[in-house]
Amino acid sequence: MGGRKYFESEIETMDRSNLEKLQMERLQWQLKRCYEESPFYRKRFMKAGIKPEDIRSLEEIVRIPPVTKEELREEQLAHPPFGRYTVAAPKEWAELHPSTGTTGVPVNTIWSHRDVKTIASWTARTMWNFGARPGDIVQNAFSYGLWVAGMSTHYATQELRCFVVPIGAAMTERQIDYLLNPGSTVLLCTPSYALHIGERLAQRGISPEDIPLRRGCFGGEGGTEVPATRKKIEEGLGIDAFDYYGLAEIGPTIASECEEKAGLHWVEDHILIEVIDPDTKEISRPGETGVLVMTHLTKEATPMIRYWSNDLAKLTTEKCACGRTHARSIGGILGRADDMIIYKGAKFYPIQVEKVVRSFTELSDEFHIELTTDERMGTDICTVVVEQMAERGDTEILASSLKKGLKEELMVTPEVDIKPLGSLERTTFKAKRLVDNRKK
Repeated sequence: MGGRKYFESEIETMDRSNLEKLQMERLQWQLKRCYEESPFYRKRFMKAGIKPEDIRSLEEIVRIPPVTKEELREEQLAHPPFGRYTVAAPKEWAELHPSTGTTGVPVNTIWSHRDVKTIASWTARTMWNFGARPGDIVQNAFSYGLWVAGMSTHYATQELRCFVVPIGAAMTERQIDYLLNPGSTVLLCTPSYALHIGERLAQRGISPEDIPLRRGCFGGEGGTEVPATRKKIEEGLGIDAFDYYGLAEIGPTIASECEEKAGLHWVEDHILIEVIDPDTKEISRPGETGVLVMTHLTKEATPMIRYWSNDLAKLTTEKCACGRTHARSIGGILGRADDMIIYKGAKFYPIQVEKVVRSFTELSDEFHIELTTDERMGTDICTVVVEQMAERGDTEILASSLKKGLKEELMVTPEVDIKPLGSLERTTFKAKRLVDNRKK
């Protein structure tokens, strides 16, 4: 098993025309069952004036209006506790997994018993993509419990016949202990937590050469494909670092990088991926940035039909150098549509600030962007708050250089606040990079 190149060769290297034929068969099955079994979806179809049989090609799915997280919340409130978008019968339910609730009330999703097996299988594939193999010791520092990523990757390690350390996103000192003994070879966590573990490793005087860790895959937030962030993770832990993506409503782990590090590979036989222009709502051309919209092709319990993720990405169907034919998002997740900052006429995202901040060796890995209001003028103030590594350069010169770098990337110059090392909170979960303290 460990010597083969692909986890599921026939599926992963399938000719695009055959893959799209498979997608269409599964899409028709999904649309039909949602129309017949879900009042929530049937109402949406009727409002759009269509029936499942009217969708005769993958492209025609745009005729169905996207589903937003807010609409799912409203459905739950109107029809508690799970709304009417649950299709599988209760006797088929296996697990409840709500969204994290970082942007509002959590949205409940349910996995059926078959969903658990399907998700474990496709997650094992995403882990095989970046090099996890039988016999690896996988240190799973994704959160367990209600948050889905820890559970899906745990199940996948069983599929891969790995030895798993199910520590979750906690106990940083214990994380380091397990890197030493039993000597984990694969690490899974958020990129922010990977940077923090690397920071603590250095503070304890442990060289990356002293641990057998060889690679890690990091998701839950963007950043791994930012060159400066990837470099810091790889140097801090002495590994190859790969990007991972998922979201609770669709699947906790649905795209990962391969050895080529040439973008996120999607599990297209299970999920139909669209990139939609947020203004026109039309399908973006290959290579154009838009919002990811996703449709379950095989999910049983709570299938999503055109779920509007608010995550920005690009899409290409060009065959990867690794031989896989499924679509990729080169550059990973480029930001969230609702995180866009408009400052002095310029538009930018936190991930662009990250790209600049982490290119400075004089700065720590932590930062946040603070939005406030000028009381006298009534205008917005944007401040990038960072930490200076102890005794590394003149603060005024550093501030000037940082402002210059930010201006080149953002086309506008925010304020800069350089604080002493250790001033900003570290996180084991998703880092909160945007702090909006503006007066409404």
